[in-house]
Formats: sequence, structure tokens, C-alpha cells
Amino acid sequence: MLREFSIPLISGVIVALVWANISPESYQHFDHDRNFGPFSFHFIVNDFFMVLFFGIAAAEITQSCLPGGDLYPLRKAVNPLLATIGGVVGPVLVYVVLNALMGDPSLLRGWGIPTATDIALAWLVASLVFGKRHPAISFLLLLAIADDAIGLAIIALFYPDPNLPAAPQWLVLVLSGMGAAALLRRGNAQSYWPYIILGGGLSWAGLFMAHLHPALALVFIVPFLPHPHREKKHLFEEDMRDLSPLASFEHEWKVMVDFGLFLFGLANAGVTFGSIGAATWLVLASLVIGKTGGIFFMGWLGRRLGYPLPSRVGGKELALVGLIAGIGLTVALFVAGEAFTDPARQGAAKMGALMSAGCAVLALAAGRIMNVKRIT
Repeated sequence: MLREFSIPLISGVIVALVWANISPESYQHFDHDRNFGPFSFHFIVNDFFMVLFFGIAAAEITQSCLPGGDLYPLRKAVNPLLATIGGVVGPVLVYVVLNALMGDPSLLRGWGIPTATDIALAWLVASLVFGKRHPAISFLLLLAIADDAIGLAIIALFYPDPNLPAAPQWLVLVLSGMGAAALLRRGNAQSYWPYIILGGGLSWAGLFMAHLHPALALVFIVPFLPHPHREKKHLFEEDMRDLSPLASFEHEWKVMVDFGLFLFGLANAGVTFGSIGAATWLVLASLVIGKTGGIFFMGWLGRRLGYPLPSRVGGKELALVGLIAGIGLTVALFVAGEAFTDPARQGAAKMGALMSAGCAVLALAAGRIMNVKRIT
């Protein structure tokens, strides 16, 4: 039950919010000071633990792209990638237009805040709305990983740290990690450990040295793990027949990741309730309206262009995916900290990101009203 309703993640968010508002100095010290040798708690969670989280998500997508999977044939993967574009461009357009109407020029810098999705919370809400095995989950995961990657690129290009400028030459290590994983697969290595340690280690180092977020390191490696030629709907958990490295990796780490999401919530959700201003409504409206509208429009357009949606994903499911993707929360909080240096504007923007968690309530209610069939 704890995993089904992601109680660890929700608990971590609640503890962080309470702690940060009762004793903000204590929370900031615990989260950001180097209390664990050379590392802070925030760094350990976001740069090490979340590597496993994104790795599990990459395993889900890889399985979905196999014959028999929800995103097979690969033409079905085109639609969520098109929807990703809508989920990035839509919020930016809403932000820019609303800022011209109700904001001021100094707030324009915050346009990048609503571009990315909080994949951890979105995955949780989607599982509650659709059920864990609904094809809409694979659609959302691919979309969320892609728009998080775009969000990280936006941070590197438009909100660079002057002390740590992007160093793309180090991405050759990511390519080296992928090459190592390909050679391991060609050599028929039947344990996932060499892929994760060698390939994942090189990929992590490349992203870290390039000053990009290393949490995505395993996204480039996991697809190389040996797997069956056909997806069998997570048969490993049901009757132990799928013993491939890909299935083993997902099975052996998913429980730890599910409970470890408490740490993710604790490290990222500690926001003090600051003042509400124009930036609050700009960020919130861009996430709710821009994400939902952009994803729905581009998904619909992709279908019209001949790139089908997964089976059992129609208009109402597509709209719900867009609404769920509007949960920016922790990712938007991070970008807000990079976009604004003024504490008042930063606090107002972060409040908008925090309030985007309300998309979860809207999605759950809309799923009931629309009578969306859950597949568990």
C-alpha cells in the first residue's frame, strides 16, 4: 500500500514543507551544507539517487518500445516527442503573453520556469489516475524525460552559472559510456552491473563535468541492457520467466527507489511560504494552461499527421496527461532559483511552482468525472 500510493514521496514533501517553514535555517543547513563528507544531502539525493530513478523510468520506456509494448512500433514514440514540444512551447507562450498583459519586463526572465515536469510526482499521479499498466504511463514517462532534458538544456543555455559554464566537450564521456555498454551487450554480458558501473559511470562523469545534471546518466545506458525480443507486460514480476538484465535491474531496484523517494521529497520540497505576486500567477497559469494545452494540441496534431497515440489513449487521456505534466513543483523550484536573484520575485515564482501540485488534485477529480478506465 505504501508503494501503491507513494506514501514515502508524499511524506518527504510534507516533512520538508513543515521543516522549512518552522525552522528554515535548520532545513537549509541540513539540505545544502556539506554534512556528508564532501557532499551535501541535496547533492547526494539529486545527483546520485535520482540516477536510479531515471534509470527505472528508462527501463519502463525501453520495455514499452519492444514488440508488444505500448510504444511499438516506434512510430508511436513520435507522438509523445511531438507532445513534448507542445509541453515546452505552450507554457513559454502562455508565460510571455500573460506577462505582456499583467506582468512587467523584469519578470520575462522567468519564462523557463514552467518548461519541465516533475517526473517523480507526475508518475505517481498518473499511476493513481490511469493505473500502473495503462499505456498513458509510457506516453507520459517518455514525454517527461524528454522535457526534463530540454529543461536542463534551457538552464545551461539561458541561466548559466558564471562560475560553472557549460563544457560540452565532456559529453564525449557520455558517448564513451554508450559505446562501452554496446560492447558489453555485443559480448553478451548477462549481468546489469558492468553496464551500470562502467557505462553509467562514464555517462555520469561526462554530464557532471559538462555541468549538466548527471541524474540522466542511466537514460543513455539502460536501453543497451539485454532484454527479450518482445515485451511481456512485466512478466518477471508475475511468473519469474523474464530473467533478462533489463528486467532484473528494474525488479531489484524499483522497491528501493520507491521508498527512496522520501529523500527526494525531503531534499527538494522545502519551500518557505513567501509572498504571492504576479510571478506566482504567471508560473501557475503557464504550467496548468500551457502544459495541458500544448501537449493536447501537439498530440492531436501528431495523430492527424499519421503518428498514432498508444492504444487506449484518446482525447480525454491525452488531456489528462497534459494536466498531470503541469506538475512542475521541484524542477520548477530549481529553475526559479536560477531565473531570479531578487528574493521577492524568486519567492513569488516558487509559490507558483509549489501551487502547481494542485494539478494532481485536478487530474484525480477529472479522471473520475471522465470515467477513465484504470489498468492495474
